[in-house]
Amino acid sequence: MADSSTAKINRLNRIAGQVRGVAQMIEDDRYCIDILTQIQAIKSALAKVETQVLKDHAACCVAEAIASGDAEDQRQKFEELVELLQKKR
Repeated sequence: MADSSTAKINRLNRIAGQVRGVAQMIEDDRYCIDILTQIQAIKSALAKVETQVLKDHAACCVAEAIASGDAEDQRQKFEELVELLQKKR
């Protein structure tokens, strides 16, 4: 799991650099479409990190709840995911 964490941290650091780059583009009064293109790239990169974190959660926390046989823990993990997905709307 450490390699997965390192990959996510590296990707987030690249995203942070992209965000700083967009701020500089705005300061430099760059063409709006160029700025919007970079913002779209940032959103896409963040979505990929989000997907990986969600996969990790399912593979670890949800799988552990299922394996435990604890119905309350299973229900809680399911409700957490449902609530999170509702927030995205």
